[in-house]
Amino acid sequence: MRWENLTGEGEHGRAADAALFGADSVTTRTFDTPEFRGITFHEVRARSVLNRVPGASRMPFEWTVNPYRGCTHACVYCFARKTHSYLDLDTGLGFDTQIVVKVNAPEVLRRQLASRRWQGEHVAMGTNVDCYQRAEGRYQLMPGIIAALTEHANPFSILTKGTLILRDLDLLVRAAQVTDVGISVSVGFLDAELWRTVEPGTPAPERRLDVVRTLGEHGLGCGVLMAPVIPFLSDHPAQLRATVRAIAAAGATSVTPLTLHLRPGAREWFTAWLGRHHPHLVRRYERLYAEGAYAPKWYQRRITRQVHELAEEYGIGPTRAGLARRISPAEPPAVAEPTQLTLI
Repeated sequence: MRWENLTGEGEHGRAADAALFGADSVTTRTFDTPEFRGITFHEVRARSVLNRVPGASRMPFEWTVNPYRGCTHACVYCFARKTHSYLDLDTGLGFDTQIVVKVNAPEVLRRQLASRRWQGEHVAMGTNVDCYQRAEGRYQLMPGIIAALTEHANPFSILTKGTLILRDLDLLVRAAQVTDVGISVSVGFLDAELWRTVEPGTPAPERRLDVVRTLGEHGLGCGVLMAPVIPFLSDHPAQLRATVRAIAAAGATSVTPLTLHLRPGAREWFTAWLGRHHPHLVRRYERLYAEGAYAPKWYQRRITRQVHELAEEYGIGPTRAGLARRISPAEPPAVAEPTQLTLI
């Protein structure tokens, strides 16, 4: 594997800076436990964890922190699959089972935030792969990362499909008292059969909405990224209505729809999945995505309009994902019973 060639990992590829770690800093482990059976972890000691997003990116932020590469959520459509090819790793099953872990991410981040060159810019997490995927339960990198950002009152945001974020609820409340914290949970649809096949390693959509509800009860407004809306499988008006209704009932501060996009790496893996589970849709997808990775503008506009209209109907606030929120020290979070988490 080309560990010595791994460089800064922006949202759309590698940046032309020094390697983040060398081949001699990699330790490979497997764990003989049911939740990690068949998964290999490559533990690395990173030289840097703050990644600048390429200027051509569509992302509304400039800096990210990604403590993991590869993801056990195993979402068949994940756009980040292509990044595994930079390490000579497979973008299909390899992306789901070969997980790179930056075991020293908290201390490296703390050092970088203390640098005179750092200007306190917003840091986004969970934008490449999920920082609260299953591996986080073992490696527990996020508490140290959140603590470092809190110590420097550095604004940040988190996007996740994982219920494990509730483990760090107290840390997030503390952070929101000193800086702007934006949290979004990804819930694209409610269909249980679709979820089991297209997002097999994630908590069920209802469990993710429980996360939205719990965060709100503790003063942390949480937006929902309604992503992806999957053409011909989760885009029927009745499905959109049911999903937005559930999002509203969970107390989300916002809902932002995003239609499925199929970049290289993800496109091949998703197409293979589609051929196995919905072969009658293969030709329709070939036509819909004939121009590239994104669905046609007319389709995106239609979905966006429908979701925004439903959001207004159900009384959800501004459609901006992960609204930054700072909690005043005078506003203690509501007291709630301890939540027992079960990762489905």
